[in-house]
Amino acid sequence: MISRRNFLMSGAALPMAAGSFGAGQLAAAPRLGKSFFGVHPFVEANPNAVFIMKTSVKHKFDNDAKRNEGLRFAREVLIPMEGAPGVPVSHRVVLKPNCTNVRTRNRPDEDNWGTGTDPQFYEGVILGMKELGLKKFHFLEANNFHAWNYRGMADINERLGVVCNEPDRRERNFLESYEMNWTKVPEPVVYTSIPHYAPLGEPDTWLLNIAKWKSHGMCMTLTTKNEQGLVVKPYVRFCPGWRMVTGVPDHMKPNIHPNVERVVNKFFEGHISKGYPRYQSKAELAPINHEIWAHKTLDHYQTTKPGLAIIEGIYGRDGNGFGIGNDYMTNLIMFSKNKLRLDMVGMWLGGHEPGNVNLFRIAKERGFSDTVNPHEVPVYEWSGGKASRRQLTDFERTPMKTYYLQMDGEPEYHLVNDPIDYDKVRV
Repeated sequence: MISRRNFLMSGAALPMAAGSFGAGQLAAAPRLGKSFFGVHPFVEANPNAVFIMKTSVKHKFDNDAKRNEGLRFAREVLIPMEGAPGVPVSHRVVLKPNCTNVRTRNRPDEDNWGTGTDPQFYEGVILGMKELGLKKFHFLEANNFHAWNYRGMADINERLGVVCNEPDRRERNFLESYEMNWTKVPEPVVYTSIPHYAPLGEPDTWLLNIAKWKSHGMCMTLTTKNEQGLVVKPYVRFCPGWRMVTGVPDHMKPNIHPNVERVVNKFFEGHISKGYPRYQSKAELAPINHEIWAHKTLDHYQTTKPGLAIIEGIYGRDGNGFGIGNDYMTNLIMFSKNKLRLDMVGMWLGGHEPGNVNLFRIAKERGFSDTVNPHEVPVYEWSGGKASRRQLTDFERTPMKTYYLQMDGEPEYHLVNDPIDYDKVRV
Protein backbone atom coordinates (compact mmCIF):
# COMPACT_ATOMS: atom_id res chain seq x y z
CA MET A 1 0.00 0.00 0.00
CA ILE A 2 1.49 3.34 -1.04
CA SER A 3 1.65 6.08 1.61
CA ARG A 4 0.38 9.59 0.97
CA ARG A 5 3.95 10.93 1.08
CA ASN A 6 5.18 8.41 -1.51
CA PHE A 7 2.08 8.98 -3.64
CA LEU A 8 2.81 12.68 -3.88
CA MET A 9 6.50 12.08 -4.50
CA SER A 10 5.70 9.63 -7.28
CA GLY A 11 4.18 12.39 -9.41
CA ALA A 12 0.71 10.86 -9.31
CA ALA A 13 -0.68 13.96 -7.66
CA LEU A 14 -2.50 16.63 -9.66
CA PRO A 15 -0.27 19.17 -11.44
CA MET A 16 0.10 22.44 -9.63
CA ALA A 17 -2.32 25.19 -10.50
CA ALA A 18 -1.10 28.40 -12.04
CA GLY A 19 -0.46 31.24 -9.59
CA SER A 20 -0.65 34.97 -10.11
CA PHE A 21 2.56 36.89 -9.54
CA GLY A 22 3.38 40.57 -9.27
CA ALA A 23 5.19 42.53 -11.92
CA GLY A 24 8.92 41.90 -12.08
CA GLN A 25 8.82 38.58 -10.25
CA LEU A 26 10.05 36.53 -13.18
CA ALA A 27 12.32 39.19 -14.65
CA ALA A 28 15.62 37.77 -13.40
CA ALA A 29 17.82 35.72 -15.71
CA PRO A 30 17.18 31.96 -15.48
CA ARG A 31 19.34 30.18 -12.95
CA LEU A 32 18.89 26.68 -14.37
CA GLY A 33 21.68 24.68 -15.92
CA LYS A 34 23.74 23.89 -12.82
CA SER A 35 23.42 20.55 -11.08
CA PHE A 36 24.30 21.97 -7.64
CA PHE A 37 23.19 24.88 -5.47
CA GLY A 38 24.35 26.37 -2.20
CA VAL A 39 24.29 29.23 0.23
CA HIS A 40 26.28 32.26 -0.93
CA PRO A 41 30.03 31.62 -0.41
CA PHE A 42 30.46 34.68 1.82
CA VAL A 43 27.77 33.38 4.20
CA GLU A 44 29.35 29.92 4.18
CA ALA A 45 32.76 31.46 4.89
CA ASN A 46 31.33 33.34 7.90
CA PRO A 47 29.18 30.72 9.65
CA ASN A 48 29.20 32.54 13.00
CA ALA A 49 28.06 35.86 11.54
CA VAL A 50 24.50 37.17 11.27
CA PHE A 51 23.27 38.86 8.10
CA ILE A 52 20.44 41.40 8.01
CA MET A 53 18.57 42.25 4.81
CA LYS A 54 16.22 45.24 4.78
CA THR A 55 12.94 44.88 2.91
CA SER A 56 10.58 47.56 1.61
CA VAL A 57 7.05 46.29 2.14
CA LYS A 58 4.61 49.08 2.96
CA HIS A 59 1.76 46.96 4.36
CA LYS A 60 1.59 43.42 5.73
CA PHE A 61 -1.11 42.55 3.15
CA ASP A 62 0.88 43.69 0.12
CA ASN A 63 1.20 40.12 -1.12
CA ASP A 64 3.10 40.89 -4.31
CA ALA A 65 5.71 42.89 -2.41
CA LYS A 66 6.19 40.15 0.19
CA ARG A 67 6.43 37.44 -2.46
CA ASN A 68 8.98 39.52 -4.35
CA GLU A 69 11.07 39.92 -1.18
CA GLY A 70 11.13 36.14 -0.76
CA LEU A 71 12.12 35.73 -4.38
CA ARG A 72 14.82 38.41 -4.05
CA PHE A 73 16.16 36.72 -0.93
CA ALA A 74 16.40 33.34 -2.66
CA ARG A 75 18.05 34.82 -5.74
CA GLU A 76 20.69 36.67 -3.73
CA VAL A 77 21.45 34.12 -0.99
CA LEU A 78 20.83 30.70 -2.61
CA ILE A 79 22.89 30.39 -5.77
CA PRO A 80 23.69 27.88 -8.54
CA MET A 81 27.02 26.10 -8.20
CA GLU A 82 29.25 23.92 -10.37
CA GLY A 83 29.76 21.10 -7.90
CA ALA A 84 30.93 20.27 -4.40
CA PRO A 85 30.75 21.72 -1.80
CA GLY A 86 27.38 22.59 -3.30
CA VAL A 87 24.24 20.52 -2.75
CA PRO A 88 22.89 18.47 -5.68
CA VAL A 89 19.62 19.89 -7.02
CA SER A 90 18.29 16.33 -6.85
CA HIS A 91 18.19 16.64 -3.03
CA ARG A 92 14.91 16.97 -1.16
CA VAL A 93 14.46 20.36 0.50
CA VAL A 94 12.82 20.24 3.93
CA LEU A 95 10.96 23.50 4.64
CA LYS A 96 10.21 24.52 8.22
CA PRO A 97 8.25 27.76 8.42
CA ASN A 98 6.57 28.79 11.65
CA CYS A 99 2.97 27.75 11.13
CA THR A 100 1.22 29.05 14.26
CA ASN A 101 -1.98 30.21 12.56
CA VAL A 102 -4.36 31.77 15.08
CA ARG A 103 -8.02 32.73 14.83
CA THR A 104 -9.80 34.34 17.79
CA ARG A 105 -13.41 35.28 18.37
CA ASN A 106 -12.72 38.73 19.76
CA ARG A 107 -10.32 40.03 17.09
CA PRO A 108 -10.41 40.18 13.29
CA ASP A 109 -8.18 37.73 11.48
CA GLU A 110 -5.84 40.44 10.19
CA ASP A 111 -4.89 41.38 13.77
CA ASN A 112 -3.31 37.92 14.23
CA TRP A 113 -1.47 37.72 10.91
CA GLY A 114 1.95 37.97 12.58
CA THR A 115 1.66 34.70 14.51
CA GLY A 116 3.55 32.76 11.85
CA THR A 117 5.95 33.01 8.92
CA ASP A 118 4.51 35.19 6.20
CA PRO A 119 3.08 32.86 3.53
CA GLN A 120 3.94 35.05 0.54
CA PHE A 121 7.58 35.42 1.64
CA TYR A 122 7.64 31.62 2.03
CA GLU A 123 6.15 31.25 -1.46
CA GLY A 124 8.72 33.62 -2.96
CA VAL A 125 11.60 31.68 -1.43
CA ILE A 126 10.28 28.43 -2.94
CA LEU A 127 9.85 30.08 -6.35
CA GLY A 128 13.44 31.27 -6.17
CA MET A 129 14.65 27.78 -5.27
CA LYS A 130 12.70 26.29 -8.14
CA GLU A 131 14.70 28.55 -10.44
CA LEU A 132 17.77 26.59 -9.33
CA GLY A 133 16.25 23.37 -10.65
CA LEU A 134 15.10 22.07 -7.26
CA LYS A 135 11.92 20.00 -7.57
CA LYS A 136 11.45 18.04 -4.35
CA PHE A 137 10.08 20.05 -1.43
CA HIS A 138 8.69 18.84 1.91
CA PHE A 139 6.79 20.94 4.46
CA LEU A 140 7.14 19.49 7.99
CA GLU A 141 5.18 20.64 11.03
CA ALA A 142 3.92 18.91 14.17
CA ASN A 143 1.37 21.52 15.18
CA ASN A 144 -1.83 23.25 14.07
CA PHE A 145 -2.76 20.86 11.26
CA HIS A 146 -6.32 22.21 11.41
CA ALA A 147 -5.08 25.74 10.67
CA TRP A 148 -2.51 25.19 7.90
CA ASN A 149 -4.94 26.61 5.33
CA TYR A 150 -5.98 29.62 7.41
CA ARG A 151 -3.42 31.99 5.85
CA GLY A 152 -3.05 30.06 2.60
CA MET A 153 -0.02 27.96 3.50
CA ALA A 154 -1.70 24.70 2.42
CA ASP A 155 -2.78 26.30 -0.85
CA ILE A 156 0.77 27.46 -1.57
CA ASN A 157 2.13 23.99 -0.86
CA GLU A 158 -0.44 22.38 -3.17
CA ARG A 159 0.17 24.83 -6.02
CA LEU A 160 3.95 24.53 -5.80
CA GLY A 161 4.05 20.75 -5.38
CA VAL A 162 5.31 20.80 -1.78
CA VAL A 163 4.63 17.53 0.05
CA CYS A 164 3.10 18.00 3.52
CA ASN A 165 3.56 15.55 6.39
CA GLU A 166 0.78 13.92 8.39
CA PRO A 167 1.49 15.13 11.94
CA ASP A 168 -0.39 12.58 14.08
CA ARG A 169 1.01 9.19 15.05
CA ARG A 170 -0.31 6.21 17.02
CA GLU A 171 1.68 4.49 19.74
CA ARG A 172 2.51 1.54 17.51
CA ASN A 173 3.92 3.93 14.87
CA PHE A 174 6.81 4.71 17.22
CA LEU A 175 7.66 1.02 17.56
CA GLU A 176 7.63 0.71 13.76
CA SER A 177 9.29 4.10 13.15
CA TYR A 178 6.48 4.82 10.73
CA GLU A 179 7.39 7.85 8.60
CA MET A 180 9.77 9.11 11.27
CA ASN A 181 13.52 9.05 11.73
CA TRP A 182 15.26 8.79 15.09
CA THR A 183 18.41 10.68 16.04
CA LYS A 184 20.52 9.83 19.07
CA VAL A 185 21.31 12.91 21.19
CA PRO A 186 25.11 13.06 21.66
CA GLU A 187 25.05 14.89 25.02
CA PRO A 188 21.56 14.40 26.49
CA VAL A 189 19.96 15.92 29.55
CA VAL A 190 16.29 15.05 28.96
CA TYR A 191 15.94 13.23 25.62
CA THR A 192 18.38 10.48 24.69
CA SER A 193 16.80 10.02 21.23
CA ILE A 194 14.44 12.27 19.27
CA PRO A 195 12.05 11.34 16.41
CA HIS A 196 11.67 13.68 13.44
CA TYR A 197 9.07 13.57 10.71
CA ALA A 198 10.37 11.95 7.55
CA PRO A 199 12.20 12.72 5.38
CA LEU A 200 14.30 14.80 7.80
CA GLY A 201 17.33 12.79 8.82
CA GLU A 202 17.41 10.79 5.60
CA PRO A 203 20.23 11.03 3.04
CA ASP A 204 19.85 13.60 0.30
CA THR A 205 17.87 16.13 2.34
CA TRP A 206 18.61 19.82 3.00
CA LEU A 207 16.83 21.77 5.75
CA LEU A 208 15.69 25.41 5.42
CA ASN A 209 14.47 26.95 8.70
CA ILE A 210 12.18 29.98 8.13
CA ALA A 211 11.18 31.28 11.57
CA LYS A 212 8.99 34.28 12.41
CA TRP A 213 10.16 37.31 14.40
CA LYS A 214 7.71 37.23 17.26
CA SER A 215 7.44 37.17 21.04
CA HIS A 216 6.44 34.08 23.00
CA GLY A 217 6.38 32.72 26.53
CA MET A 218 10.01 31.66 26.04
CA CYS A 219 10.77 35.37 25.31
CA MET A 220 10.82 35.11 21.51
CA THR A 221 10.23 32.08 19.33
CA LEU A 222 12.98 32.30 16.72
CA THR A 223 14.97 29.72 14.74
CA THR A 224 16.06 27.41 17.56
CA LYS A 225 12.50 27.08 18.82
CA ASN A 226 11.02 26.95 15.33
CA GLU A 227 12.76 23.63 14.70
CA GLN A 228 10.90 22.20 17.69
CA GLY A 229 8.00 21.69 15.27
CA LEU A 230 10.02 19.08 13.37
CA VAL A 231 9.71 16.71 16.34
CA VAL A 232 6.98 14.06 16.21
CA LYS A 233 4.12 14.48 18.68
CA PRO A 234 4.05 14.05 21.65
CA TYR A 235 7.85 14.46 21.90
CA VAL A 236 7.32 17.98 20.52
CA ARG A 237 5.83 19.11 23.84
CA PHE A 238 8.86 20.86 25.33
CA CYS A 239 7.04 23.46 27.47
CA PRO A 240 4.83 21.63 30.06
CA GLY A 241 7.63 20.99 32.56
CA TRP A 242 7.83 17.74 34.52
CA ARG A 243 4.43 16.60 33.18
CA MET A 244 6.10 15.83 29.84
CA VAL A 245 9.26 14.38 31.38
CA THR A 246 8.44 12.10 34.30
CA GLY A 247 4.79 11.91 33.24
CA VAL A 248 5.25 10.93 29.59
CA PRO A 249 3.40 8.01 27.99
CA ASP A 250 5.06 4.62 28.47
CA HIS A 251 6.27 4.41 24.87
CA MET A 252 8.37 7.57 25.43
CA LYS A 253 10.07 6.48 28.64
CA PRO A 254 12.93 4.52 27.00
CA ASN A 255 14.03 7.77 25.33
CA ILE A 256 14.10 9.87 28.50
CA HIS A 257 17.46 10.16 30.28
CA PRO A 258 17.43 7.61 33.14
CA ASN A 259 18.76 10.19 35.62
CA VAL A 260 16.76 13.11 34.29
CA GLU A 261 15.37 14.32 37.64
CA ARG A 262 18.77 14.37 39.32
CA VAL A 263 20.50 16.02 36.35
CA VAL A 264 17.87 18.70 35.71
CA ASN A 265 17.50 19.54 39.41
CA LYS A 266 21.26 19.87 39.77
CA PHE A 267 21.35 22.32 36.86
CA PHE A 268 18.32 24.19 38.22
CA GLU A 269 19.70 24.56 41.74
CA GLY A 270 23.03 25.68 40.32
CA HIS A 271 21.34 28.33 38.23
CA ILE A 272 19.49 29.67 41.24
CA SER A 273 22.71 29.84 43.23
CA LYS A 274 24.52 31.56 40.34
CA GLY A 275 21.82 34.21 40.18
CA TYR A 276 20.42 33.34 36.77
CA PRO A 277 17.88 36.07 35.90
CA ARG A 278 14.20 35.75 36.82
CA TYR A 279 14.45 32.39 38.59
CA GLN A 280 12.48 33.99 41.43
CA SER A 281 9.47 34.53 39.15
CA LYS A 282 6.08 33.27 40.35
CA ALA A 283 4.72 33.13 36.80
CA GLU A 284 2.44 30.26 35.82
CA LEU A 285 4.93 29.26 33.11
CA ALA A 286 7.41 28.74 35.92
CA PRO A 287 11.24 28.86 36.03
CA ILE A 288 11.44 25.04 36.17
CA ASN A 289 9.37 24.86 32.96
CA HIS A 290 11.87 27.21 31.32
CA GLU A 291 14.76 25.13 32.64
CA ILE A 292 13.29 21.92 31.19
CA TRP A 293 12.35 23.66 27.94
CA ALA A 294 15.90 24.96 27.52
CA HIS A 295 17.43 21.52 28.07
CA LYS A 296 15.00 19.82 25.68
CA THR A 297 15.68 22.55 23.14
CA LEU A 298 19.44 22.07 23.46
CA ASP A 299 19.08 18.30 23.27
CA HIS A 300 17.19 18.87 20.04
CA TYR A 301 19.69 21.50 18.86
CA GLN A 302 22.28 18.72 18.58
CA THR A 303 20.16 16.66 16.20
CA THR A 304 19.51 19.12 13.36
CA LYS A 305 21.77 21.15 11.13
CA PRO A 306 19.92 23.45 8.74
CA GLY A 307 21.52 24.52 5.51
CA LEU A 308 20.38 28.00 6.48
CA ALA A 309 18.35 29.57 9.28
CA ILE A 310 16.15 32.61 8.59
CA ILE A 311 14.06 34.95 10.75
CA GLU A 312 11.32 36.52 8.64
CA GLY A 313 10.64 39.97 10.07
CA ILE A 314 8.86 41.83 7.29
CA TYR A 315 6.47 42.47 10.13
CA GLY A 316 7.19 41.44 13.71
CA ARG A 317 4.85 40.65 16.60
CA ASP A 318 4.83 41.10 20.36
CA GLY A 319 2.65 39.30 22.91
CA ASN A 320 2.30 35.59 23.63
CA GLY A 321 2.91 34.14 20.16
CA PHE A 322 -0.76 33.37 19.69
CA GLY A 323 -3.91 35.52 19.98
CA ILE A 324 -2.48 38.22 22.25
CA GLY A 325 -0.16 40.71 20.58
CA ASN A 326 0.25 43.32 17.89
CA ASP A 327 2.04 43.36 14.54
CA TYR A 328 4.61 45.98 13.55
CA MET A 329 6.05 46.72 10.12
CA THR A 330 9.75 46.09 10.73
CA ASN A 331 11.06 45.16 7.24
CA LEU A 332 13.99 42.96 8.27
CA ILE A 333 15.11 39.50 7.20
CA MET A 334 17.85 37.99 9.39
CA PHE A 335 19.79 34.87 8.48
CA SER A 336 22.81 32.82 9.51
CA LYS A 337 24.35 29.37 9.61
CA ASN A 338 24.42 29.64 13.44
CA LYS A 339 20.95 29.43 15.01
CA LEU A 340 21.89 30.48 18.54
CA ARG A 341 23.82 33.54 17.39
CA LEU A 342 21.04 34.47 14.98
CA ASP A 343 18.48 34.21 17.78
CA MET A 344 20.62 36.35 20.09
CA VAL A 345 20.66 39.11 17.50
CA GLY A 346 16.93 38.69 16.91
CA MET A 347 16.25 38.95 20.65
CA TRP A 348 18.37 42.09 21.01
CA LEU A 349 16.71 43.78 18.04
CA GLY A 350 13.38 42.85 19.67
CA GLY A 351 14.31 44.94 22.72
CA HIS A 352 15.60 42.16 25.00
CA GLU A 353 19.02 41.38 26.46
CA PRO A 354 19.97 37.81 25.48
CA GLY A 355 22.14 37.48 28.60
CA ASN A 356 18.90 37.58 30.61
CA VAL A 357 17.36 34.74 28.60
CA ASN A 358 18.37 31.47 30.18
CA LEU A 359 18.38 29.42 26.97
CA PHE A 360 21.54 31.23 25.88
CA ARG A 361 23.25 31.00 29.25
CA ILE A 362 22.49 27.27 29.49
CA ALA A 363 23.69 26.81 25.89
CA LYS A 364 27.01 28.38 26.83
CA GLU A 365 27.20 26.31 30.01
CA ARG A 366 26.58 23.11 28.04
CA GLY A 367 29.19 24.06 25.43
CA PHE A 368 26.95 24.83 22.45
CA SER A 369 27.75 28.55 22.32
CA ASP A 370 30.86 30.56 23.13
CA THR A 371 28.99 33.76 24.00
CA VAL A 372 25.71 35.18 25.29
CA ASN A 373 26.64 38.70 24.23
CA PRO A 374 25.01 39.76 20.93
CA HIS A 375 27.62 42.50 20.49
CA GLU A 376 30.28 39.80 20.06
CA VAL A 377 28.45 38.45 17.01
CA PRO A 378 29.76 39.77 13.67
CA VAL A 379 26.84 41.50 11.91
CA TYR A 380 26.59 42.31 8.20
CA GLU A 381 24.00 44.21 6.24
CA TRP A 382 23.03 42.26 3.13
CA SER A 383 22.09 44.20 0.00
CA GLY A 384 22.24 43.30 -3.67
CA GLY A 385 23.99 40.02 -2.99
CA LYS A 386 26.80 41.69 -1.03
CA ALA A 387 27.59 41.94 2.69
CA SER A 388 28.80 45.11 4.45
CA ARG A 389 30.10 44.96 8.01
CA ARG A 390 27.94 46.85 10.51
CA GLN A 391 27.56 47.34 14.23
CA LEU A 392 24.48 45.83 15.83
CA THR A 393 23.55 49.30 17.05
CA ASP A 394 23.31 50.48 13.43
CA PHE A 395 19.95 48.72 13.20
CA GLU A 396 16.75 50.02 14.74
CA ARG A 397 15.31 48.01 17.62
CA THR A 398 11.58 47.26 17.82
CA PRO A 399 10.40 46.60 21.41
CA MET A 400 8.41 43.34 21.39
CA LYS A 401 6.96 42.72 24.82
CA THR A 402 6.59 39.19 26.16
CA TYR A 403 5.20 37.47 29.25
CA TYR A 404 8.51 35.65 29.87
CA LEU A 405 9.03 35.03 33.64
CA GLN A 406 7.14 38.06 34.96
CA MET A 407 8.56 39.43 38.21
CA ASP A 408 6.61 40.97 41.12
CA GLY A 409 5.44 44.47 40.27
CA GLU A 410 6.20 44.05 36.58
CA PRO A 411 3.50 44.29 33.88
CA GLU A 412 2.43 40.92 32.51
CA TYR A 413 3.83 41.91 29.11
CA HIS A 414 7.26 43.47 29.41
CA LEU A 415 10.74 43.60 27.93
CA VAL A 416 13.46 41.32 29.27
CA ASN A 417 15.91 44.19 29.14
CA ASP A 418 17.33 44.29 32.67
CA PRO A 419 20.85 45.80 32.59
CA ILE A 420 23.51 43.10 32.37
CA ASP A 421 27.29 43.12 32.73
CA TYR A 422 28.34 40.71 30.00
CA ASP A 423 31.85 40.50 31.41
CA LYS A 424 30.44 38.83 34.53
CA VAL A 425 28.71 36.09 32.54
CA ARG A 426 31.61 35.48 30.18
CA VAL A 427 32.92 32.50 32.18
